[in-house]
Amino acid sequence: MEIEDAGRANRRWVRAEIVAVAVPAAVILAIGLWGLDRGGMWGDESVTFLVGRRTVPQIWQLLHGMDAVHGLYYLFMHLVLTVHPGEVVLRLPSVCGAAATAGLVAALGVRLARPRVGLWAGLLYAVTPLTGHYAQEGRSYAIVAAGVAGATLLLVPAVEGRPRRGWWWRYGGLLAVTCLLHELVVLALCAHAVTLLLARVPRRVWLDWVRAAGLVGVVVLPLVWVSQRQSGQVAWLVVPGWDKAEALVRDFATGPTGAVFWVCVLLMVVGLGAGRPAVVAFPLLVLPPVILMTVSQYRPLYHERYVLYALAGAPLLTAAGLDRVAVALGHLRPLGSRRRYGRYVTLTGVVTVGLAFVQCLPLYRQDRSPAHRPENLAAVAAVAARDIRPGDPVLYLPSTWRLAALTYPKGFSQARDVALRESGPRSGTLSGRESAPGELRRKLLGADRVWVVADSRLLRSRLRPGNPADRVKLALVEEQFTAREKYVSGRVTLRLYVRRPAQTTASPSAVALAATVRRTGGSPCPPPGCEGLPGLPSRP
Repeated sequence: MEIEDAGRANRRWVRAEIVAVAVPAAVILAIGLWGLDRGGMWGDESVTFLVGRRTVPQIWQLLHGMDAVHGLYYLFMHLVLTVHPGEVVLRLPSVCGAAATAGLVAALGVRLARPRVGLWAGLLYAVTPLTGHYAQEGRSYAIVAAGVAGATLLLVPAVEGRPRRGWWWRYGGLLAVTCLLHELVVLALCAHAVTLLLARVPRRVWLDWVRAAGLVGVVVLPLVWVSQRQSGQVAWLVVPGWDKAEALVRDFATGPTGAVFWVCVLLMVVGLGAGRPAVVAFPLLVLPPVILMTVSQYRPLYHERYVLYALAGAPLLTAAGLDRVAVALGHLRPLGSRRRYGRYVTLTGVVTVGLAFVQCLPLYRQDRSPAHRPENLAAVAAVAARDIRPGDPVLYLPSTWRLAALTYPKGFSQARDVALRESGPRSGTLSGRESAPGELRRKLLGADRVWVVADSRLLRSRLRPGNPADRVKLALVEEQFTAREKYVSGRVTLRLYVRRPAQTTASPSAVALAATVRRTGGSPCPPPGCEGLPGLPSRP
């Protein structure tokens, strides 16, 4: 009889574990699929889309000059986009990555505490707006978060002092592959080292962990060496201040404002005394962002998406804190009613997470609007298809914004790309190589109008492009043409220029810059006090 009772109890426990892991994964899967087709890609997604559709040799050639840090992801997306090259398929891997992460966070809560802690932690991760945002991005960050959560789960037996034989190569292998998706995952090693230190694991566990860390280092060091040569791609990043730290805390705490934020912060503080959950969650939550922000005071490298994987620590701490409160209140009840009380507590926690999601619902709705991204290249292409006449010349300032035409070629099918000399796939570049300044000037001689797809900051300020060829294009346009109608979508502006009448004189600054271009063959220095602009400010 006792054996049968124990068997039934064990089956109930297993069912509770399965539910605790499956429900959060299903919730974020539904949230991620909701509004997945926004009706347009933005710049970073268009890069994934275009590079993923190239052949493997073309992708390999491109990585020698840019985005080596995303090389493995591009090769993976090459396989995905072979199925169907569309926006929904582009974002599906991120949705699946977010679902996997929610399930793994739940599994961590189950393993470190009990099923209800795992259920709450997984649901909290699933309903956090930051999770939903990156679940719908055609980039690698949601998949990276899943890799780190999986490696953290593999670390738990070592924290418990019962590591299985050969655990370190599975842990190290998964973390190494995840680092190939983004090299800043190496900061998770620091968090895991502190976890082992706090858990006071034996010497043999430390030796195995060092082997795993060495495996990660051997795999990642070549990527670090290559990416250092491409460090100009993150020149747009700035030194993070207290505002960035505050924004990250609010984003990690299940929403930026309101009572939900403060309740989560309070429960995280309570969760610090939760034993094993705190030992695993707190270093993962704190160390990667703190280390990256500290380093960024000297060399800016920080962006919240680079430490998205640290978010997994926040719901674990919050759920552990809620469990501690529930246990303390349960001790005040009569002994006979505690089992029933436990069921009510689990349900109450789930309802509370649901209320948090309802409060964040406006943020989710806003995030599903194309206007909430830095730009909508589909909208730019739609305006181009409507207004550009057959044979109208078009210029891209900087040339990186040729992404709009490459991603949505039908919108620019009537336009004539007068600057393009060699396509991106043939030249091993993202947006191709362009003609020399003299040739470009000759091509524009007979044009009465020209369309410009430009970085919005170039057209609304006195800033000049950092690239000499782009400065030439801007000088030619300002010297010979007058601005007319325009369409702005965030960082991108589509603008029509018409040729000036013969008697109209160009602005002195444009004439001076154009003269400098002619004298130097198209490689002028920027005017004093002008700032060079990066080509595509939000990559990699």
